[in-house]
Amino acid sequence: MPVAVIDMGSNSTRLLVADLGDPARPRELERRSTVTALARGVDSSGQLSPEAIDDVCAVVAGYLELARSHDADPILAVATSAVRDAGNGEAFIAELRERFALEASVIDGGTEARLTYSGATAGREVRGPTLVFDIGGGSTELIVGDGSDAGPGADEDEELTFRASLQVGVVRHSERFLTSDPPEAAELEALADSIGEELAAARASYGGATPTHAIAVAGTPLSMAAIELGLDPADADAAEGHVVGIGFLQRQLGRLASLPLEERRGVKGLHPDRAPTIVTGVVILIATMRAFGIDQVEVSRNDILLGAALAAPRS
Repeated sequence: MPVAVIDMGSNSTRLLVADLGDPARPRELERRSTVTALARGVDSSGQLSPEAIDDVCAVVAGYLELARSHDADPILAVATSAVRDAGNGEAFIAELRERFALEASVIDGGTEARLTYSGATAGREVRGPTLVFDIGGGSTELIVGDGSDAGPGADEDEELTFRASLQVGVVRHSERFLTSDPPEAAELEALADSIGEELAAARASYGGATPTHAIAVAGTPLSMAAIELGLDPADADAAEGHVVGIGFLQRQLGRLASLPLEERRGVKGLHPDRAPTIVTGVVILIATMRAFGIDQVEVSRNDILLGAALAAPRS
């Protein structure tokens, strides 16, 4: 029986329907992603906006139809940073229950990190300390594992040597720092300084050896891989497993930050809906690589969606 997971993230609402008959080799039946910017305004107001809630609910309704068309059971839903931070987050969860009979879970940063690591490393041979990081709309999750099995039922203390959830996200920090179009040099400098300080503190708290491998998940790294490969945004999933170097990212940051928003929307490989936050996303991506002393990352679309599916109870 297929499993479905809906992830209501701070920037995107996403769906995965997968056949887990062989958990070591999940068979993907459906994958969708829609930029809904649930976190819009949360950093300043402390509330999810009615417009953002309506946008997410409209997408969730369509995703539920897709999941049911595959006879998925269970259908799970998770919410992360934006809902954790919002004063009306519980009211949003109650609205999902009332409108769709959907029991969504608001997961904490530690759980988000663990599930992200599990999904990103599924089907991969991991040797030595491996950094997995997920750049979200409201937070960035950092996880270092030692290569042991991170699947359900394993001892988390043995699997993961470090995990952190930082209040650093593409929506949150774009709203805080980038008010000009295109961003001014002083705005970019303040953005980079703030993010760099957060990442440096996280690296200091880790204190372990430099990771031998790094996997970056979520929209920003996939978009940058798609740009490098010249893919159509609709085909960005074809960037799975592509390795992106820090030199390319630095050059693209200068290019993207110099373009007005409307021109950024036309960059090949970049979905137009990601154009408003891609500059901040690349700053976070580069800052993470610098903080952990790595010069290239493997890009993956497998993250909390697959991790939650693998952890789902099955009959």
